[in-house]
Amino acid sequence: MSYEWKNKVVIITGAASGIGEKVVRCLLQEDVKHISVLDVNEKAGVALQNELNSKYGANKIKFYKCDVTKDDQLFGAFASVKDDQGYLDVLINNAGIMNDSLPVYKKEIEINVTALVSGTLKALEIMRKDGGGRGGTVINISSVAGLTKMPMMPIYWATKAAVLQFSNCIGHDDYHARTGVRLLSICFGATETALLTKLATFDKQMNDVLEQTCRKYPVQSAESAARGLIDAYKNGVSGSIWLVNNNKPALDISDRYNKFYDDMMALVFQ
Repeated sequence: MSYEWKNKVVIITGAASGIGEKVVRCLLQEDVKHISVLDVNEKAGVALQNELNSKYGANKIKFYKCDVTKDDQLFGAFASVKDDQGYLDVLINNAGIMNDSLPVYKKEIEINVTALVSGTLKALEIMRKDGGGRGGTVINISSVAGLTKMPMMPIYWATKAAVLQFSNCIGHDDYHARTGVRLLSICFGATETALLTKLATFDKQMNDVLEQTCRKYPVQSAESAARGLIDAYKNGVSGSIWLVNNNKPALDISDRYNKFYDDMMALVFQ
């Protein structure tokens, strides 16, 4: 089954810059109905809103200053979108930070995991067919960090593994068959954004080689990452996991990922 972006109402978090901004621009080329951008960077968000509305038409984009770790702000934005647009078709949980330093790591967990879970559950509440909705899609952004190991940033790596496991489980047919809500996971490879220039960990000795080690991963453009997400939405079944890496087309890696868990389940229940 193929899915289309045309006429969809979309919420995307963390999209005032970086990959999220590129996704917004791609979505407008796909002729979505409306995009709500949630971000803490008000200056960049308002500038993006004004630029794109002048090009594509009034109220095509609406910016909400929103700290996704604050439920009142996050859920308030969801309520506003539903009131303004009448519905929500797609949520893209894109907000994230990559900083394992002692002053920041708890915020990293709150943004990368807790807020993503909260947003997913709120979207599910709005969209689910067995609750009066008409179905929809949630796209959760993970990373190649959720597929690999690197001891220098164990907390960030753990958050992205958590996103994969959460999305894979809640995207299962047990939910999808009842709710009509698809859950997709996107594993972005290293991407040329500000995220790669603000790396930090809790161990000062590790900090010295952190960026150099991360740079060993294949690096792609933000435009390539965004296009991979757009295409994964069109083709992905619920629970599927997509690798968008090294400027290559989006690749469905669900079978490989699930084989690992099938093998582990066999050991647990033997």
